[in-house]
Amino acid sequence: MNISKLLNHQAQYRPDHLAVVFEDFRLTYREFNARVNKLANALLDLGVGKGSHVATILGNSLELLEVYWATAKIGAVSVPLSPMLRGKGLITLLTDSDTEIVFTDATFAPHLEAVRAELSAIPADRYFLADDAGLPGYQNYHDLTASAAETNPTGIKISGDDPYNIMYSSGTTGLPKGITLSHFVRAQYCTLYSVAYRITPESIILHTGSLVFNGAFLTMMPAFFLGATYILHRSFNPEALIETVAREKVTHIKMVPSQIVAMLNSPAFDPVKMQSLEMVGTVGAPLHMEHKARLNAALPGRFYELYGLTEGFMTILDKTDYPRKPMSVGRPPAFFEMRIVDENGNDVPTGEVGEIIGKSPQLMSGYYKRPDLTAQAIKDGWLYSGDLGYVDEDGFLFLVDRKKDMIISGGVNVYPKDIEELIVTHPAVREAAVFGIPSDKWGETPLAAVILHPGKSIAPDELRDWINERVEARFQRVHTVVIRDDFPRSAAGKTLKRLMRDEYWAGREVKI
Repeated sequence: MNISKLLNHQAQYRPDHLAVVFEDFRLTYREFNARVNKLANALLDLGVGKGSHVATILGNSLELLEVYWATAKIGAVSVPLSPMLRGKGLITLLTDSDTEIVFTDATFAPHLEAVRAELSAIPADRYFLADDAGLPGYQNYHDLTASAAETNPTGIKISGDDPYNIMYSSGTTGLPKGITLSHFVRAQYCTLYSVAYRITPESIILHTGSLVFNGAFLTMMPAFFLGATYILHRSFNPEALIETVAREKVTHIKMVPSQIVAMLNSPAFDPVKMQSLEMVGTVGAPLHMEHKARLNAALPGRFYELYGLTEGFMTILDKTDYPRKPMSVGRPPAFFEMRIVDENGNDVPTGEVGEIIGKSPQLMSGYYKRPDLTAQAIKDGWLYSGDLGYVDEDGFLFLVDRKKDMIISGGVNVYPKDIEELIVTHPAVREAAVFGIPSDKWGETPLAAVILHPGKSIAPDELRDWINERVEARFQRVHTVVIRDDFPRSAAGKTLKRLMRDEYWAGREVKI
């Protein structure tokens, strides 16, 4: 069970169905498969084949999509890296991943050029520019594929256990780790999320977030598994998203919370334009209840929430369950198992907070070259999430917070998410991030960083007093409010709370 022949299948049985829309390109399955075959055959001609590691440092592009499917056809391992990488971090991941060939573009080339001398394992002629900018020291992507055959590669034996991706974690809680995902796991993404999100061959899927984020695979894999239409934007823009939904009659879209907030607050947001949507899904971080309620008021009966780890465990809140379990992140799909455990690995009673652990057929093969970290994360077949939550009497999961985000103030556990849920109900506040800062008296004390709605203003001390008058317990009172223009974010759009927290713990002030 592997994904190497998915495109061949659709090109044979749905050749004229619209497969990919990207900017001016509108490609059928026959046309897209031919483009991918040309790249796959060109890579084979270079000696890049089964087991080779192919890194991409690209923003959303047709070429990135082609690399994903060409590597699948030939058994190579795709290593999608964030274009936000720089310096030492770039060296570390290209070296750690045993990359043999790199695809990038002219925008990122200066950052890559700064470290190429330290990447001796990558041959000098294995750097390709997807935008054909003609920079010295780089080959051109389209020259590579120009004379390659459009026929399907043959004679390559690929099993479900063979690796397909090395997905590096975003580093929200530490140094990135290479999460190895097999062909079988990606085949599971095809089938499970097609069912979970009610995707059909007639669906039209839009993706506007980062394609190097694992969350992108939640709708991309079902699209190509079913032969649906996949629309890709170069970057997230709420106005472009809204107009594309209206023009193309998009049925399914997956976003991170900050993108949903941006869409809801766009002057162009008009529920009438978005009636074709059958699914609006959130992934990557909890969507605060204030924003859930706004979304469901505007577009009722379409909201899905996914909680999960790239390492291989998920729960899904179905659109039909939202009305009765709006604060929940759902329940495990079939073939998944979940437990809530204490520090000793013992199950805790219903309603009691503990660590979320799970089993699933989507479990990673391991952290690349890190059996020590793999053994810490997976114990007796159970993946330890590092997240805290509880289940209710119906088995639905309620996410409390990450263990590493929890604030211990005066010996009491303080969960930032509880305070954030309150803060975003203030009419001036668009987004909030709460984390602990040093306190001589309490050890840690909460700080609230906030982004205001455009045109709104409030003094930090006034907002702090408003929060502290409304929190449920004295230990939830925030010490400081900092108003920011934006939060540091990963390529996927996740808020990197750790970076803000580290600035304080290092004795520096948050940059506003």
